[in-house]
Amino acid sequence: MRKTQKEQAEEIIRLLANIHEGIKKAIETGRRDNAMELLAQCQQSAIDVGQMIEEEEGEGTGAVSCLEEYCEQVYQIYSQLSQGQGVNGHKAVKALKKALVQAENRVKNDIKVRGEAVFLPYKASMWDSLESVWKAADEDPDCDAYVIPIPYYDKNPDGSFKEMHYEGDQYPDYVPVTHYNDYDFASRRPDMIFIHNPYDECNYVTSVHPFFYARNLKQFTDKLVYIPYFVLGEVDPENKEAVKGVEHFCTVPGVIYADKVIVQSEDMRKIYINVMTEYFKDRPESGMNRKYWEDKILGLGSPKVDKVLGTQKEDVDVPEEWLKVIQKADGSWKKIIFYNTSVSALLEHGEKMLEKMRDVFQVFWENRDEVALLWRPHPLIKATIESMRPQLWGEYEKIVEEYKGAGWGIYDDTADLDRAIALCDGYYGDHSSVVRLCQEAGKLVMIQDVEILYAQAEESS
Repeated sequence: MRKTQKEQAEEIIRLLANIHEGIKKAIETGRRDNAMELLAQCQQSAIDVGQMIEEEEGEGTGAVSCLEEYCEQVYQIYSQLSQGQGVNGHKAVKALKKALVQAENRVKNDIKVRGEAVFLPYKASMWDSLESVWKAADEDPDCDAYVIPIPYYDKNPDGSFKEMHYEGDQYPDYVPVTHYNDYDFASRRPDMIFIHNPYDECNYVTSVHPFFYARNLKQFTDKLVYIPYFVLGEVDPENKEAVKGVEHFCTVPGVIYADKVIVQSEDMRKIYINVMTEYFKDRPESGMNRKYWEDKILGLGSPKVDKVLGTQKEDVDVPEEWLKVIQKADGSWKKIIFYNTSVSALLEHGEKMLEKMRDVFQVFWENRDEVALLWRPHPLIKATIESMRPQLWGEYEKIVEEYKGAGWGIYDDTADLDRAIALCDGYYGDHSSVVRLCQEAGKLVMIQDVEILYAQAEESS
């Protein structure tokens, strides 16, 4: 039984005890009809509690048996009053109290509280940031865990919403998905809600549905937990310049409104604490002082790293189309390079970045007999470029279609980042959170320089 339900049952039983005094006074003062009305209320309330327990715990519980005995006592007194028989108010209420105390003890001691944890991913490709925590909750016999993918919108340049996306059909088969319309947050009030999108209305490119903003979710749970969907490169908390580069990941609604924030390391925890303490230093009335942030932010590690380390090359399912690119004529595998292009690089370098991508593809095409290129662009590139650099979108889309049409490389736009990391022999591409994950997995990492064009250099030499 849920904690809130058990508390509700215990509260109703306490109210019944209070009603008993009213029954006694009504009997002793000859107000027979009033006493019968109060007894009927007791009967119905006890039945309601018993039905709630049976729905959650099944039939045959000791608590329900005691409530049935209590109802029998209520019925006996009610019948005597309705037939005009004399009833001793003191003895009647004493019998009711005795039966009710037995029911109260059974409810309090015999019924175990079950927790309810809700996980609210929005993009399926970011599910790995919550998966290991969900698995632990799902395996806990005293916890019910729900995975509820939530809808999100791309944004127009003016900030208004465009089309809505829902990726509930893109999760692994072993993850049971509940549709967001089938879960009533107000009535269920889960013990914990986990989110991995911290931006609420502050993201210029996408937005989860406003119902799922952190500030709104707080009203439905006693513990809102934010776990970032990304892993940052580690930064020395004493390096002020480096810390400045990650500040914007800290001062977001998810961090502000969550009851707990779980970050990737103890050093990152120190950075969050320092940044947020400084951010709220001029608002002492908020109560968000250093002690508040020290209690709130935990450096327990990232589930994304757990997922990467738990995914082995021999265990992943490789699509047939990928094998055509990966395998040599003799059946052996080529070296696989994971090529990652980021949103920030496209925004910063524009046309120059498109030129770099063409150059990279040319180099790997020329070495396609020995090396297989697995290109996995950031999943928000389309929404970002259309919203913030619309003039680039046509040319970028042309590059994608040409690459996919040529068939010599792999284009990976699936939700399974961990498969790409497990398969690859090395990483090449932009600085991103994927770099840290590849390093954790022991992969060779090479960062591309947009200023260097290898294919052109070879042609001119």
